Amino acid sequence: MPAHPAGLGVLGCCLNTQPTMTTMSDRKHQLQQTPDIITALTREGVLIHVSVRYWRGCRKLDAPDLGIEPGQVNARLVSLGHKRLLPKETLAPLALIEGRVHALVDNNTFSFLGGLARFMPNGRIADVQSALAQFEREFQQARQQFLNQYQHNRDTALREWTDMAQRLSSDPDQLIHTIQQSYPPAHKLEKTFGFDVRMFQVSAPQDISLQMLDLGEQNAIAEARRLAANEASTRMRQETETFIAECVTTLRQQTAQLCDEMLASMQSGKTDGVHQRTLNRLSNFIDQFRQLNFAGDDAMEAQLEGIRRELLNRSAADYRQNHAAQQNLTRGLERMRDHARHLAQQDTRELVERFGQLGRRQLQLK
Repeated sequence: MPAHPAGLGVLGCCLNTQPTMTTMSDRKHQLQQTPDIITALTREGVLIHVSVRYWRGCRKLDAPDLGIEPGQVNARLVSLGHKRLLPKETLAPLALIEGRVHALVDNNTFSFLGGLARFMPNGRIADVQSALAQFEREFQQARQQFLNQYQHNRDTALREWTDMAQRLSSDPDQLIHTIQQSYPPAHKLEKTFGFDVRMFQVSAPQDISLQMLDLGEQNAIAEARRLAANEASTRMRQETETFIAECVTTLRQQTAQLCDEMLASMQSGKTDGVHQRTLNRLSNFIDQFRQLNFAGDDAMEAQLEGIRRELLNRSAADYRQNHAAQQNLTRGLERMRDHARHLAQQDTRELVERFGQLGRRQLQLK
């Protein structure tokens, strides 16, 4: 069972998990020490980590399991690998949900600090939480169905393994015994399932508390800890600047890619050039871009809004009936693609600096 209902996690600090008593003056002091760009990032979104866990139904077979002497297997060339204890289709519903969950998170977030977590802009939080809650309900249903059918599927698989063991192993009884021992009891199996969502705030490292140290140790260790915290804070600021620049570039590249895919779809021409799904995809992308654009890429967002006004004021049927309008759509998408590619190659330092100034202005209001 998930630790938090409806797929919601806890809101905490990504780099300081120790509980502390913080006064308002202490908090103000911490905010003043926090690099401006990290303060701005904290305001614009949260970190999210999603884990979907279930029993994978596999067992790694060693050479003795197949009645083979270990020396007969060249480990450099041959890997016996994992073998399924249950047919693939019995776990397919759970695997499908897991894939859809990860796709949802990946499509609405940005990889942060080398994949440590995913950064989700505020504009996507409500929709993602709602979708995760639905996926969790589906996961719990699939989990219960799997557990209800576990004994039956286990017995069926064992019969198939018994037939196959005669062909796989020189000691089929030993192989079947190994397979039988690999199935966990049903009551233990339940503990392998979990649907967990955790949300965290981005926070720069602060000076580490010395309250738990003896007085004699404090002076000796305080300076080393202060330097470590400062170094970590500086490194995090640098990585955050790189992260924001990469987010801007990624969204610009995705804009160009979308235009390319739309143009290719129109040229393939299953519906005389323009399908309503193609136009809807562009409209949805513009909406999502605005929600993901936490870094304030006004240039790209303005271009997309211009495309919405210019090209999305007609239906696909109207475009198919008007050759001149269809040509205008093609030219507009080509311009958008080329402009997005051009922006994706530009230096984003000015935009990153402007984003950091948002954090500075926030501090001045405290």
